[in-house]
Amino acid sequence: MSVSNLTSATGTSLTDAPAGTNPNGILGKDDFLKLLLVELQYQDPTEPMDSEKILSQTSQLATLESSENTNKALSNLAASLSSNMQFSTIAAIGKIADLGNDAIALDEGQQSSFELYFPTDVSSGNITITDNNGNVVKTIGLGENSKGVYQFGWDGTTDDGTIAEAGFYHVNATYTDPNSVTQHTRVGTYPIQSVRFDGGETLVSLGSSYVSFEAIKEIYEG
Repeated sequence: MSVSNLTSATGTSLTDAPAGTNPNGILGKDDFLKLLLVELQYQDPTEPMDSEKILSQTSQLATLESSENTNKALSNLAASLSSNMQFSTIAAIGKIADLGNDAIALDEGQQSSFELYFPTDVSSGNITITDNNGNVVKTIGLGENSKGVYQFGWDGTTDDGTIAEAGFYHVNATYTDPNSVTQHTRVGTYPIQSVRFDGGETLVSLGSSYVSFEAIKEIYEG
């Protein structure tokens, strides 16, 4: 039976379907099943449908249903993985996040601020600011401080009193703790204080800022 005969027999054409019932114009497995049943109902008794054709159509129907079930299963799996990802992010609170970059930007004539995390108390030490060639540009002394995240400012002057060129510089610190043990830290490593989910994006609190979880290169125990 042709499609024109089939729609005539049912008294309905695909274009006569109520608006909004199938906005994408895509036939689902239920639609195929209905068409097959109607085709069987209105077949010519003197020339019944070939059993091979029926088997072929039911096989296509089974394949379509299997495909829909697979898509649904994959969608549920993706949702589950996303949920597990969020829980694993929460488990990272209290650990140390490494952004993989110790650089700060300096604009000519402007002060540059940065934050450093000290995992132990500080007795004394120095912050060293170097250029891209490893040359020391500025040294900032450290006094006694408790462990934690501290903000510092650099006015752009060098150790010899000149003004540093605008660009990117690298910040590291070497200090001794109260047990006279030498410690090292740098810009870009901070404890994860909290996690926030905003518009499908996972953000973590590092120092005084929230950054995307995807920006973190490594997480390790403090």
